[in-house]
Amino acid sequence: MSNDTALFLGQFLRSPGKIGAVAPSSRRLAAAVCAPIPERGEPIVVELGPGTGSFTAEIQRRLDGRGHHLAVELNEPLAKLLAERYPAVDVAQADAAQLDDLLGQRGLGQADVVVSGLPWAAFPDGLQRELLSAVTSVMGVGAAFTTFSYMHAIPLSSARRFRALLAERFEEVVPGRTVWRNMPPAFVFHARRPRP
Repeated sequence: MSNDTALFLGQFLRSPGKIGAVAPSSRRLAAAVCAPIPERGEPIVVELGPGTGSFTAEIQRRLDGRGHHLAVELNEPLAKLLAERYPAVDVAQADAAQLDDLLGQRGLGQADVVVSGLPWAAFPDGLQRELLSAVTSVMGVGAAFTTFSYMHAIPLSSARRFRALLAERFEEVVPGRTVWRNMPPAFVFHARRPRP
């Protein structure tokens, strides 16, 4: 078991409703989730629930020194690890519901891309709505939001509720292909054009 997997599993066992996974995401899932990051310009990329940094590494690779990468992690040990591992990333140990304040404190405008590693299916309805409202409040008209769901969560009422909420909050929601080379297998949602 790798150090990251051991840390992730330990944090999951302490707080399964907030961590939502027993292991870090695979590189293949990271590539699928981070696909909307622009190849040019100085994009503002917000990452929610980065954990040990599977998506963080892919975002940094795609940005290659451009733009601003804000990673918001509620879990203190994971936020510390992330800040040490990725000194170029602006790591905030904070609640994702504070997105508007976090961007404002940094003098940043609206996000161009919001990448989420949050366990949406583990959240109750009120928290799903609060967090998705925080996300859409910081997105510009042309911004993209990406997240993923595990295959085994598809039948859960909380997962179905979240998919309906995505359709309610965005004009376009496109499910991606299943990423079988992830533990557990997962699929990605790409959403654009947030509704007011």
